[in-house]
Amino acid sequence: MTRLTGARIIAQSLCRHGITTVAGIPGGANLPLFDALAETPIRIVLARHEQGAGFIAQGMARVTGRAQVCLATSGPGVMNLLTAIADAKADSVPLVCITGQVPRSLLGTDAFQEVDVYGLTIPIAKHNVLVRRAADLPRVMAEAFALATSGRPGPVVVDVPRDVQTEAVELGAWPASAGPKGPAGSGLPEPGDLAFAAALLARCERPLLYCGGGAAKAGEAIAALAETLDAPVVTTLMGLGLLPPNHPRLAGMIGMHGAPTANHLLARCDMLVAVGARFDDRATGDAKRFCPGASVVHIDIDPAEHHKNRQAHVALAGDAGRVLAALLPLLPARSRPAWTAIRERLAREHPFALPGIDDPKSPYGVLAAAAGMLGPDAVVATDVGQNQMRAAQAWPCHRPGRFLTSGGLGTMGFGLPAAIGAALAEPGRPVACVTGDGGLLMNVQELATLAELGLPVKILLMDNGVLGLVRQQQALFVGGRYTASTFTARPNFTALAASFGIAALDLEPCRDGRAALAAALAAPGPALVRLPVDPDAHVYPMVPPGAANHEMILENRHAHA
Repeated sequence: MTRLTGARIIAQSLCRHGITTVAGIPGGANLPLFDALAETPIRIVLARHEQGAGFIAQGMARVTGRAQVCLATSGPGVMNLLTAIADAKADSVPLVCITGQVPRSLLGTDAFQEVDVYGLTIPIAKHNVLVRRAADLPRVMAEAFALATSGRPGPVVVDVPRDVQTEAVELGAWPASAGPKGPAGSGLPEPGDLAFAAALLARCERPLLYCGGGAAKAGEAIAALAETLDAPVVTTLMGLGLLPPNHPRLAGMIGMHGAPTANHLLARCDMLVAVGARFDDRATGDAKRFCPGASVVHIDIDPAEHHKNRQAHVALAGDAGRVLAALLPLLPARSRPAWTAIRERLAREHPFALPGIDDPKSPYGVLAAAAGMLGPDAVVATDVGQNQMRAAQAWPCHRPGRFLTSGGLGTMGFGLPAAIGAALAEPGRPVACVTGDGGLLMNVQELATLAELGLPVKILLMDNGVLGLVRQQQALFVGGRYTASTFTARPNFTALAASFGIAALDLEPCRDGRAALAAALAAPGPALVRLPVDPDAHVYPMVPPGAANHEMILENRHAHA
């Protein structure tokens, strides 16, 4: 028997689950935990804001595929963490969020820095628990990691009062690793459902595979199914990297800023195989006109997604790779030449050219140049907005877990801390942060964290002095009335980066932009590269709100006030 405090139980539990780095900020309600962590080999990354800590942990989780940990104190600490928790829930990212709480005797008294963490996080976390006894912590921690990673991954919140952290209890044996929890992921659909899906697929003429983030680990099976069906593959924003960019079956990203050919294919298919995708409105456009003539086979690990946004003819619950492995032997391989001809015609009629792609001093060109210089194994973390959509269109993603972006919640401020997390998780791998001035300013304080850590994160800043995607929608759909979307006070970002001790480059005055960019990316340590961008340089295609995907706006036709 060993006598341990609750804080030491948590710290040792993290070690037992393979956690090597945590991100967070200490406060009165979680000081015992930080003190206990200092006795372990775990590295503590001091973020400058709890939201930054949450996104640093997300960056680590997204590139490793394993649950990672962030820490916050009670009251404002956990309130600052809420956005990162909701973001992880939306994008199915495994996190264990450990929050300090006021002592048990003060719960419900409106004590200093008390908030109802349990109540606040019910709708935004996969699971949450308020720990009332230190003796429960070994079980609670084992279950937290099991719940975060099994089935459809997500964030688990463990709220621990300060006196539970200091309470000492006798610990006999550590609990065995908890078994799989959450939505069924280890089982397979009923044989009858698999047979029905196979029958539908065998007789269709224009099949299309629509793949989201839940298909990330099933790339080989997706490619095999596409070959068997003679079908193209389209992805959502979260599905980028599922197939390499030059794969002959890949037709591109769909949705509001998707590839024109991919969006037109949706309107013409008669069979849609949705794999790990949830029919999100940014991907589907007008849901009533999304694949209007298609039967739907929906494969998803979370049964709650079936029939939620689109009624499926057959719904198959389970891990995408396992379900596809069971489905493939039931399918006859055959070519569909008429469908191939339609695809080839659509590709000719709807080419996708990115303006300025060969100019490293243009928004698309700097992304293409940086991607080439950093190589196919680089990780890119984007912020949210025009910079995000340009990166999705231009950055070649060669494998899953290399394009990190806030897809479901669309959280500005995600890019920089997520890039820090990626660099922490995979030392030596090139990491780029693609951001805009609006997004960077949301969590700009994490420049201090980056400088302190000295990580080789290269920030590619698109500086246009506006909230770009908001302004674009105002230009196209609000008559050019630019309300509250223009920054009149604009920082000198290169000087700002330098004030944190980060190397900085302004591409605007550079005669040889390519050489200057290459030098900045090759230098050790962090760097910020600023590129001025015309605020009226819009991102196309764009599907207007309420329109069908094939009703894209393909060129700049905005009106000025």
